Amino acid sequence: MDFFPLFLRLTDQPVVVIGGGEVAARKVSLLHRAGARITVVSPALCASLQDSMARHELQHLAEEFRPDHLDGMRLVVAATNVHEVNAWVSRQAELRNIPVNVVDNRELSRFIMPAIVDRSPVIVAIGSSGDAPVLTRRLREKIEALLPTGIGKLAKLSGELRSKVKQQVSSADARRRFWERFFDGDIATDLLAGRDQQAHQSVDMAIESAIKQQLNTSEKNSPQGEIALVGAGPGDPGLLTLRALRVMQNADVVVYDRLVSAEVLDLVRRDAQRIYVGKEANKAYVSQQDINQLLVDLAKQGKRVCRLKGGDPFVFGRGGEELELLAKQGIRFEVVPGITAAAGCAAYAGIPLTHRDHAQLLTFATGHIRHGDNGEAATMLPMDWNLLARDHQTAVFYMGLNGLADIVRELQAHGAPASRAVAVIEHGTRSNQRVIVATLATLVETVRNAQVQSPALLIVGEVTRLHEQLQWFNTTAIQAQADREHIGE
Repeated sequence: MDFFPLFLRLTDQPVVVIGGGEVAARKVSLLHRAGARITVVSPALCASLQDSMARHELQHLAEEFRPDHLDGMRLVVAATNVHEVNAWVSRQAELRNIPVNVVDNRELSRFIMPAIVDRSPVIVAIGSSGDAPVLTRRLREKIEALLPTGIGKLAKLSGELRSKVKQQVSSADARRRFWERFFDGDIATDLLAGRDQQAHQSVDMAIESAIKQQLNTSEKNSPQGEIALVGAGPGDPGLLTLRALRVMQNADVVVYDRLVSAEVLDLVRRDAQRIYVGKEANKAYVSQQDINQLLVDLAKQGKRVCRLKGGDPFVFGRGGEELELLAKQGIRFEVVPGITAAAGCAAYAGIPLTHRDHAQLLTFATGHIRHGDNGEAATMLPMDWNLLARDHQTAVFYMGLNGLADIVRELQAHGAPASRAVAVIEHGTRSNQRVIVATLATLVETVRNAQVQSPALLIVGEVTRLHEQLQWFNTTAIQAQADREHIGE
């Protein structure tokens, strides 16, 4: 982050705005809404600032800027149309350790003013570090349309009730569950719809009654733990389902794999406990048996657990093994499917997995190497190589990087020609995605020379030849990259 987002209390605090034009007037309007005591320093004022002064919203010093104008100020805004003056104001503010904003000049600014959605006390601030102000305004418009106008009333009500809830509900987890039910309940619905004004006293009585009922329920019924097995997709957070995002936001604990991208993990609720159980070849890791038991233990503690897996949990994700133990223990669970790596990575690489002319069959296989016990040699899991080597199909190998030479050897030994087209997709759907195209004859050497790293997906079939043709017209990956750069900031 270039700028750290925070909210500053300015009620009855002295701030100074240097400049008397319309730009300064817009800043004064925002500061006035925050309750600041505003001084404007400028030889003259525009009409809107004159109106503000007539309403006693600001004090005016009709003079040129002097450094002593900053003495005792909490905040400084430089909004003149003279760069040298703005730079001088910025320098003097920095010497006094007073936060300063120079309008439209982030290099001279210690803070910037975001686009604001005001549903007080709910405030949404959107910033682009000064790079894309038009984009932030568009985002504000979208959020304005989505947020109900009554959301502020609901926030004020919850603020009034916080101390009461805290006194009567001792557990932090129970309080969180109470508020989740509250915001999904009838009272919240009525307030957001504006129905509280029809019979204010009756609404107050209904609120008190509902609060007592829900508090009693919160204390008497200990929460039951549950597990949600969630597919995180191949990496791009834009590929998460809405259900997956909701589960991630509601979870008390998130147990996640190595293949879950940092961008996806950023969407988890900030105060949720995070437990990493990733596996990586030739490195120490948490065993699958220990993971299974961990999920059971967390559920028995009453936790809501999000078991977050790369791709889809039921496609080479060992999700079924984890659920078997949960079912035996009588623990509630749900499965939230995700976009599997084959579908996501192929789409972003411009490789159709099926095609009328090239592939009428699609097969998913695991290239996982099983390490032997007691010194036995490592071997691949048994597979139907005759099927995988057939013409007119696409074979997708998950986790095939370490066993790449074995895969190539077995395919050719079972009839696949050395000229068969292949592609390896490294870090698929992510900003550092690479696509390596080759043939079975050249694949191992090409991958070695390119120093391909895991995670990587192997696609075998003539459809991979379409990558060069289709990648230039693939707007999916282009749009995803734009989303990451401009909207996900």
